[in-house]
Amino acid sequence: MNLYIGVMSGTSFDGVDVVLCRITSHTCELLASHTHPFPPTLQHLALTCIAAKHVTLETLGELHHRLGLLFGDAVNALLRAENICSDDVRAIGLHGQTLWHEPTGAYPFSMQMGNAAVVAVKTGIDTVSDFRSKDIALGGQGAPFAPAFHQFVFQKIAKNTCIVNIGGMANITVLGDPLVGYDTGPGNVLMDWWILHHRHSAYDKEGAWAQSGTVETTLLQRFLKAPYFSQSAPKSTGREYFNEVWLKEHLPNKPLNPVDVQATLLELTAQSIVAEINKFDIALLLVCGGGAKNHYLMQRLKELLADIDVTATDTYGVSSDFMEALTFAWLAYKRVHHETVDLKAVTGARENTLLGGIYAGR
Repeated sequence: MNLYIGVMSGTSFDGVDVVLCRITSHTCELLASHTHPFPPTLQHLALTCIAAKHVTLETLGELHHRLGLLFGDAVNALLRAENICSDDVRAIGLHGQTLWHEPTGAYPFSMQMGNAAVVAVKTGIDTVSDFRSKDIALGGQGAPFAPAFHQFVFQKIAKNTCIVNIGGMANITVLGDPLVGYDTGPGNVLMDWWILHHRHSAYDKEGAWAQSGTVETTLLQRFLKAPYFSQSAPKSTGREYFNEVWLKEHLPNKPLNPVDVQATLLELTAQSIVAEINKFDIALLLVCGGGAKNHYLMQRLKELLADIDVTATDTYGVSSDFMEALTFAWLAYKRVHHETVDLKAVTGARENTLLGGIYAGR
């Protein structure tokens, strides 16, 4: 039985991505995919928990359970649509919804919500979850995990190749030995919040609004002076760092044209990615995640990286839309087969290890 399901809901809260894959020791084939709607009330609750200084245990417990129900529903929707029996699926790889990521604190942790036991019971399929804890226990960042999967699926074109995933946050993978990967900073998260606040739109389609504005150079330089950008890898980040509070703190007292701020935020994403890519000898950049559909962001990456071939991962046979969900299906495969994941060079963990705990579906 070599069918696996991957479930991913990222920092953008724009939906739950579910994939069905056939995985072997050498290949990961996408058979079907489904994007399940993220209920606005649940999105609001999760974002409130992230932003609040004080959250009750009752609220966290209810959110954990409700997210489990959502993820289970998302998996079952895919199974129904593809007429697949749960008995035919070996395991689900469930990332969970990140609420807080603090791998460098006095007591490091990363909190992903979404009760895997609920998912396992609701689907009847063994569910692998809590991937980050063991890596963090071994002194690692617990993120990003995608670089190991990128190395697996792009091994035939590994020379001078970089992959950038632009979701809520952005991260890069530089293929090779040693494997390199880390979060570069914000991807879509600040742009999404700004356009929602000013135009009541969930995202800037194709980057059209940003493209119509003018970059505020002084503001951009203020953004780029944030300590995270000068921090050495291994490093990882999330909404606990780059959020509306961070943005408001960096805005000047004088009012700015909102469209110009949007243009500046897109340029921040582009330049912070490019600054990291320029540290390596790269000939090919493959882009995945929601940012790959932002035409203006892709244009800026191509302009800033004029000597590098920039294209979406789809060009090389791997879905740019479902890369992260594919990653967690593959991580479930690795856990079920009792295989360690080669990530210590990426996360800074003391050793490679088994990742994730298994919750029996039956």
